Amino acid sequence: MAHRLRPVGLDFVAAAPVRQVCVREISAPVGAVYRALEDVPGWVEWFPQVTAARPVDEGAGRDIRLQGGVRFRESVIAAQEPEVYAYRVDVTNAPGVRAIVEEWRLTPAGTAGTGTRVRWTFATDGTAAYRLAMKLIRAAQAKAFRDAVTALERRLTA
Repeated sequence: MAHRLRPVGLDFVAAAPVRQVCVREISAPVGAVYRALEDVPGWVEWFPQVTAARPVDEGAGRDIRLQGGVRFRESVIAAQEPEVYAYRVDVTNAPGVRAIVEEWRLTPAGTAGTGTRVRWTFATDGTAAYRLAMKLIRAAQAKAFRDAVTALERRLTA
């Protein structure tokens, strides 16, 4: 059963009771990485857990399906090319969750600044059981991030 989450803003990234930050440097340029984040249908090509992705509301939102049947209806809350792309989950079928924001921050990296430092923050809140579950899956989320960014790098530099 889908339920509506608390409508939080970008400030929730710093204030959330449960946060996970993952960072990875890749050789693809910042602009290309940003465009890949904005290309919602393209996520299925490089983020293995995403099984379907489509923009809604003329690009202001996203419908996302993950492996295991989890669904999200999201609102894009920051699209500041080429540095920040963030979205909030508005509706989900995941139990126990009250709020989620995911923020992608991109900065130039590498010796000549031609690569990208990708910083992903997953900020969330929910019931006590949900918060515990999120802490237990931290390693799996970090691996999913690493795998996705590695696949994105391969896609953008091929």
